[in-house]
Amino acid sequence: MSIIGYADLAEFIRTRYSHGSRIVEVGVGDHPEVAVILKNDFDLICTDMRANGAPGLHYIRDDIFKPDVKIYEGSSLIYSIRPPIDMQDSMAGIAHKVGAELIIRPFSSERTDLRRYFRNFKVVNQGSATFFLYTP
Repeated sequence: MSIIGYADLAEFIRTRYSHGSRIVEVGVGDHPEVAVILKNDFDLICTDMRANGAPGLHYIRDDIFKPDVKIYEGSSLIYSIRPPIDMQDSMAGIAHKVGAELIIRPFSSERTDLRRYFRNFKVVNQGSATFFLYTP
């Protein structure tokens, strides 16, 4: 079962970030739909607690609570689809540290207060996808 709006989220990323930019999806799990669409346009890295997944994607095992900063350095964007709320603060911390924007596509309207990391925040409605965009 696919995540509703995954193609709309991928299209937003395609139009906002430069071709070839480094992008990292955190906690890709069993839903690599966005990554599969983006893999040929970006230097895309998928992180998860396991080091493998859908064929053709670049997976790296990483724990966002103790992240390997080298994975995220040089990223234009770090994003996650339906991350547990306890992961959001850790994702914001690493995005802030490396100067990347952050997109969180939550389960519903839940969100963590990430103002200590990002000055700018907005809700984006792109087709059938709704997500939070945090920018420095």
